Amino acid sequence: MLEGCKTAQERWGGVHIIIDRWLEQRRQLIENWMYLRERGEFTPTDTPKIQAVCEMLVDYVSAGHFTVYEQLALEAKEFHDDGALVLLRELLPQIDSSTEVAIEFNDKYDTKEHCNAQLEALPFSLQALTLVMAERFQFEDQLIKELHEAHSEKDA
Repeated sequence: MLEGCKTAQERWGGVHIIIDRWLEQRRQLIENWMYLRERGEFTPTDTPKIQAVCEMLVDYVSAGHFTVYEQLALEAKEFHDDGALVLLRELLPQIDSSTEVAIEFNDKYDTKEHCNAQLEALPFSLQALTLVMAERFQFEDQLIKELHEAHSEKDA
């Protein structure tokens, strides 16, 4: 029995670490883009901070698609949790649409030239990004709850 717990911990403890790191990325991303939102007006001196937010944003959405969602799906399959897999299939298209918005934001502001050419539009872009990403975070939290936390409880 102890060996079974150890095996489960080894298997799914790694998922927990991945999720923890990813949620920490989210926290840092939110802090940095809220800093930008509070600035209001932007000058070319803000460009490095804007580019840093673009990089964090792309890293965050990439980690979701290429690591976290994949691990959650594997965990649900291991637990034969068809309901969780259905939820994943339902939410991924909605998450994908927010990924498109995040990539568009990145493409618009990822270089010094792009930023400086569109500084006046940045507050509006940040507002739109905030709305879309807030919805995405809710979907992701739902996935974590249904696909990971439910399985963690079964392991315990």
